[in-house]
Amino acid sequence: MGVTRRQLLWAGTGISVAGLLAACSGGSDGSKGAVDSDGAGGPRAGGTLRVGALGHASAITRDPHGTQANESDYLILALVFDTLTVPGEKENTASRLAASWEPSKDLKTWTFRIAKGAVFHDGTPVTAEDVVWSLKRLRNTPSGAARLPGIQARNISARGTDTVVVVSDYANAEFPLMTRFATFVMKTDTKDSEIATAPGTGPFKLDWFRGGNARLVRNDTWYGPDVHLDAIEVTMFETPQAMANALFAGQIDLASNAGAVAARTAESRKDVQVLRRPDDMAMPIVMRTVKGSPFADARVREAMRLVVDREAMVGQVLSGYGTIANDILGTGDPDYARSIPQRTRDLARARQLLKDANFDLSKTYDLVTTEDISGLADSATLFANQAREAGIKIKVVKQESGAFWEKTWKSGDFYTSYWGTNDSVVFFASKTMVGEAGQNEAGWDDAGFDAAYRKAISSSDRATRTAALKDLQQIEHDRSGYLLWGMADGIDLAAAKVRNLPRMPGYGRVQLEGVWLR
Repeated sequence: MGVTRRQLLWAGTGISVAGLLAACSGGSDGSKGAVDSDGAGGPRAGGTLRVGALGHASAITRDPHGTQANESDYLILALVFDTLTVPGEKENTASRLAASWEPSKDLKTWTFRIAKGAVFHDGTPVTAEDVVWSLKRLRNTPSGAARLPGIQARNISARGTDTVVVVSDYANAEFPLMTRFATFVMKTDTKDSEIATAPGTGPFKLDWFRGGNARLVRNDTWYGPDVHLDAIEVTMFETPQAMANALFAGQIDLASNAGAVAARTAESRKDVQVLRRPDDMAMPIVMRTVKGSPFADARVREAMRLVVDREAMVGQVLSGYGTIANDILGTGDPDYARSIPQRTRDLARARQLLKDANFDLSKTYDLVTTEDISGLADSATLFANQAREAGIKIKVVKQESGAFWEKTWKSGDFYTSYWGTNDSVVFFASKTMVGEAGQNEAGWDDAGFDAAYRKAISSSDRATRTAALKDLQQIEHDRSGYLLWGMADGIDLAAAKVRNLPRMPGYGRVQLEGVWLR
């Protein structure tokens, strides 16, 4: 199994963490990371699981190293290709294609060893060179700096046939955690024209792909635990309601991330399982912080955070399937700073801050959103209504998914975003908030935050790290470009016959290799 952050930091430097690929489902760390069977004699082999997942035709990608705006695309890619590590139930970083990893004493060099018996779907053994080529390709994508923070392509190398060495620009005790979502491994020198049919190493092989829909068949040579299903069929749905209706009609067996509205309908049905994951989805409002933006002044951003009625947002947007948040991403982190006082609504204070910052209340400000996930557009509309009480005029602009990700994300002044897998404060800091982050959604550049981040990830002393993490979260709470009003529960709906579904939040839901049918 992989090393947890706490194990690493408590053990000091120079440790070796030997990992075993545990015979489990739902979590590769050997934990009971899934909804268990009904005691009917254990897993049964065979059958096809029909899965519904959200996506839009305009945002389809077949590239494992591309930007996966569609959950349907990520699900397919995550079952066909393996990442080095995955989210774990007991450990937030668990082994996958990397069976083990070991840091140098200075926490700058990480050595990964490939799982024994790992082969591509065409029978070719996975080598260190394949992993190196894949990591370098990933690093050279437009989002590569965010996906492999602190890593230069030239500092990724092979040692023998089964060992990969990655050298960071700075000490980083958290690096294995950064490899969980995008480090998909392909064969060396795979051409872009071959990506759509390239063999992976995952638990399923691609049978066919048509317009966002796909059929995957079991990979009998997978190095991991036994895969029980014969096949998985993925159907892309553009709305959660259409997906839920397909489940209720018996057209699919699993509706992934179906949302609160569907959950309310399903709660009264005995033929449908409702799987609820706390701390699953963050839906922050992003305020661009760079000079020239209406939100460049930290006082304006603070006013916006004081305008929102968090309880109403959770109650109305999420129908109660969620919890209020405190403008800090990573609410599922064991080191989440619950000691920071919860921010509450204060319209008088918000008005004063806007006045002090000379914020132009005569203008109408566009808040751009999409309907990619359930409740996202609704959250923008409700916030606009709440802001009106403070004299702020906001127009909600709904943008088609492809246009949103191409034109608004990372460059818009005021827009909604969403993130899953909310189990690490440092993960979000590295991806979206440090000045160098390749996915810096708000264009935020704060020297104090960057210093706290570097201190947190570079220390093996628990007390030092904890203090730095607290400082980091306090700065994020006080002056970042995020307004995080709440956390949505993840809600999957499944037919009664589906067993051993993964229960981890965020992208943990795509680890379907242990599912079986009654």
